[in-house]
Amino acid sequence: MSGVIGFWDQSRTFLAQVRNELERVTWPSKKEVYATTFVVILTSIFFGIYLWGIDLLLNAVMGRVFDAFGVA
Repeated sequence: MSGVIGFWDQSRTFLAQVRNELERVTWPSKKEVYATTFVVILTSIFFGIYLWGIDLLLNAVMGRVFDAFGVA
């Protein structure tokens, strides 16, 4: 029976420590969240277009290589 009681005591201690840590967290402001979200979206768009361009270039190069060697 002491195992069950020990489990509840450990769980209570753990949850109290979690609550204590969450009170110390510095949460970002709404303005900071919007700013970082905007940066992430712009960066994703930039790299998406960049990788799309590289894909087009490599497709063209490989198409010419295949044509040069007669691969259909």
